[in-house]
Amino acid sequence: MAGRYYICLNALLLAAMLAQTPVIIDHDGGATDDYVSTALVLTMPNVKVMGIIVSPGVTFLEPAVTVTRKLLDLMGISSVPVARSDARGVNPFPTAWRRNIYVADALPILNQKAAITAPLLSETGADFLIRAVTASAEPVTLLATGPLSTVAQALNRQPEIEKRIARIVWMGGALRVPGNVSKSDEPSHDGSAEWNVYFDAPAAARVWKTKIPVVLCPLDTTNKVPVTKEVLQELARLRSHPLADFAGQVTALAAGSSEQIYFWDALAAAWLGRPELFKLTDWEVDIVTSGPGEGRTLARAGGRKVQVMELTDVAGFYRYFLKQMER
Repeated sequence: MAGRYYICLNALLLAAMLAQTPVIIDHDGGATDDYVSTALVLTMPNVKVMGIIVSPGVTFLEPAVTVTRKLLDLMGISSVPVARSDARGVNPFPTAWRRNIYVADALPILNQKAAITAPLLSETGADFLIRAVTASAEPVTLLATGPLSTVAQALNRQPEIEKRIARIVWMGGALRVPGNVSKSDEPSHDGSAEWNVYFDAPAAARVWKTKIPVVLCPLDTTNKVPVTKEVLQELARLRSHPLADFAGQVTALAAGSSEQIYFWDALAAAWLGRPELFKLTDWEVDIVTSGPGEGRTLARAGGRKVQVMELTDVAGFYRYFLKQMER
């Protein structure tokens, strides 16, 4: 009897280990961070990526779609479709930031094949999102590493999908730290907003009207994980692994600028694979949609309830990220 009990218990444990969370990635094609975070999620055994939506945020859309598909080919993944979003935000990202995508598209590591084979859908990102979450046997987690424009567009077209979304994990916002919308880019802004929110604050406000649980990864948290010289050296040491080679090359594109960059999107993605590295705290947050603080995530009593990631093991994140790139 005892033996049977332990066999059943082991079977349950194995089933739990093999269980996969259905996830749709919605990234905005930044030439570095969005692809590193996408690659990280694709390495997670506990996640089933149902598809990738490319939204036109800090990028130009067509090369961003191409880089996404080339990354899937590099990783040998043929089962994850890619969809283009036709959603548009209110405040475009600086053109200079968006141009880096053309450099990423030309990286040798991504151009070893004569043709791209990763599947590209003809339907828009919002239409794919509606179809995928509606057809899923269980509610779907959305990982949004850019603005929420496509998510808001899908909710406006089909409000019922709200019930089919388990949570939105979003890299966005700045709560107790300054934003990254600078006066040099937007002279009339007060500097309190983070770019993913500022790009389309009305879209964020639309999501805020739903009851979908939101897990927020703001600048307060990502400021703890800078891209350091030591991390780039580790990626260089691992360059015999194609994914590490790719991560090192695309990260270096931004790391070569005069400004400090961080693992913004990769940190948000890491919560899906290693939630024990974080603590979630409850906040009440409003979205400012107009004025000099447009796009600000304003923490105040009575605001929309969200859970905010707090990284409790910085060294653990770096170890996890580098380990996952060894393939």
